[in-house]
Amino acid sequence: MMRLLLIVLASTAAGIHAATLTADSARGERLFESLSCIQCHSVNGHGGHVAADLGRRIDRNFTPGTLASTMWNHAPTMWAAMSEREIRAGDLDEQAAADLFAYFYSARFFEKPGDAGRGKRLFTEHACAQCHGLAEPIKPGVKPVSQWAGLADPIALTEGMWNHLPSMWAALEVKRVRWPQLTGQDLTDLLVYMRNLPGTRENGGVFETSVGTKGEAISKSKGCFSCHSGYASLADQIKGRTLTEIAAAMWNHGSSMRTAPEPFASGEMRELLSYLWARQFFEDAGDAGRGERVFAAKHCATCHNDASTGAAKLAGGQRSFTGATMVSALWHHGPRMLEQMNDRRIRWPRFDGREMSNLIAYLNAGDRAK
Repeated sequence: MMRLLLIVLASTAAGIHAATLTADSARGERLFESLSCIQCHSVNGHGGHVAADLGRRIDRNFTPGTLASTMWNHAPTMWAAMSEREIRAGDLDEQAAADLFAYFYSARFFEKPGDAGRGKRLFTEHACAQCHGLAEPIKPGVKPVSQWAGLADPIALTEGMWNHLPSMWAALEVKRVRWPQLTGQDLTDLLVYMRNLPGTRENGGVFETSVGTKGEAISKSKGCFSCHSGYASLADQIKGRTLTEIAAAMWNHGSSMRTAPEPFASGEMRELLSYLWARQFFEDAGDAGRGERVFAAKHCATCHNDASTGAAKLAGGQRSFTGATMVSALWHHGPRMLEQMNDRRIRWPRFDGREMSNLIAYLNAGDRAK
């Protein structure tokens, strides 16, 4: 199981602020069992087989908002199944919801599927095999694949590939071999191949992001802002990409640089990607104006804008909302809400991921969305 430490960021009426929750997949895995999810669901084959294997439901565009919408759409069926099996699940507060999100992410919920056979071919076609042995070194000072730390940690992989650029320049110049260009899918296929070698398939994984407070200083010290005009320029280029896509793009960029890139010390790439990538990914910002229309179309206003129902007024309040907030609220209030909706003959609302993200943006913007 890949261990994941994620920073979940919240949006408020005053705008985006610092991280408020840390989410850990190790805790999420324990919650997956203690909340009885495992009785029906499995993750990569571990667990029940009544409902979907969550680790195999792969979608590159699966965001915190999409996770919230998936759980929301599934909720009535889930509650009926729990009642039928007399399952009593524990509490799911916002922290726990974030931890579950981290666990699903660590199970590679968001990566494209890879092809080990294609990865094996690429390892040869891109001349990797000329210098890198699989289990044993074939050149002095060149680690075999089985010793690559990056196979267990995608951010360490990105750091290692970047730091490897200068030596690759020299090696390819001697061999008169063209620089191998990689797509995100190429790198995914290579990783699937290398992670399933006899000497690597038993290795556990690590995936961890930081708060990213040092990211801006690192960007400047490495000369990133000499070519890229600040945070927005870099962040926009990698928004919505998977980490393998980012690693491949940085690798390709190395071939066009005029001078050898500045190397990253251990942990610096984690700070940089947490600053540029994780922050905006977990914010999962939507469109507040569209979210207001979702709020109306899904009949949220029927109860939440009517004080006589006892439902809380959501939009315009001081509370901030994230995907984790919505999942926790669903867990606590959903069954009662379903009863009230049935009484009013209102159908249970269903959302796609973008609608949920837009709804969250509207709830955080309040009156400013109008």
